[in-house]
Amino acid sequence: MNLFDPLTVRGVTLRNRIGVSPMCEYSSDDGFANDWHLVHLGSRAVGGAALVCTEAAAVTAQGRISPFDLGMYRDDHVALWQRITAFIESQGAVAGIQLAHAGRKASTARPWDGGAAVDPAHGGWEIVGPSALAFSDAHAVPHALSVAEIEAVVAASASAAARAVGAGFRVAEIHGAHGYLLHNFYSPLSNRRDDAYGGSFENRTRLFREVADAVRAVWPTELPLFARISATDWTDGGWTIDDSVALARMLHAAGVDVIDCSSGGNVPRAPIPSTPGYQVPFAARVRQEASVLTAAVGLITEPQQADAIIANGEADLVFLARELLRDPYWPLRAARVLGHEGPWPSQYLRAKL
Repeated sequence: MNLFDPLTVRGVTLRNRIGVSPMCEYSSDDGFANDWHLVHLGSRAVGGAALVCTEAAAVTAQGRISPFDLGMYRDDHVALWQRITAFIESQGAVAGIQLAHAGRKASTARPWDGGAAVDPAHGGWEIVGPSALAFSDAHAVPHALSVAEIEAVVAASASAAARAVGAGFRVAEIHGAHGYLLHNFYSPLSNRRDDAYGGSFENRTRLFREVADAVRAVWPTELPLFARISATDWTDGGWTIDDSVALARMLHAAGVDVIDCSSGGNVPRAPIPSTPGYQVPFAARVRQEASVLTAAVGLITEPQQADAIIANGEADLVFLARELLRDPYWPLRAARVLGHEGPWPSQYLRAKL
């Protein structure tokens, strides 16, 4: 296998093993997509990526990270996405959406505006989580969700997935990483509940599994479903890679086809060793021990590095983030470096050497 071999998952074939990782752009109004998203995502499709994923799209307005986040919580959101997904697909790429709820890290300012908590008096809202434990001193204390409110989140996730089908997406990813709501529930560092959603491993992972079941029930059988996890909290007493393998088995049984292996984000100042490919071993272990397709992400920047991940069987797909911000045409460059035929658009053939 190599980076430019196609990958078929259910009824969808990706032209290569390169995906655009979900990256928040903080450029939306009331969850609506706009021309920024058309150009940002469309240029990566032109650039040769096989799977082009949106940033986190909130399943409820309350689940946005900031007031400027994308959403899929209103029927009105669908129409503007149709133009974008149609363009992505016209370039030979597959359009994917990441469905998310920010949990206790919601209602914050954009990073370039400082990222601090935004209170309701200034356009923010009450935030929620499994327990009344703030992410940090700079964040508000969340309201601990009742069982009825948890059930509403599950229902909202299914409704968002159904809208995504109508919007033209062919891959959906459930965001269960980086200190957002599902991660808040499964990590013992943020979940202190004593009901059916807290305490044991089975209880703490219940919400994630319920969301996966609900989304899979409305997501067409022929379309792939991904789930992003934080494979470790990088903190003593927190979530571990052993836990991730067990969760991956459960999610796969629920109809999740690909586990996207990231890490961290649930506690501030965790000692994360951010070196090239530092999260790849998580994808490799989940792939081997849970017998499920995986995606690797995190400081993957060089063509040879990405190719080796696939060739060595460490993951089935690589997601790139910052490198694709620096160079939207990285896949075309990587194909040239690795001696493969890149998916050059006809309009750009004069630049192909």
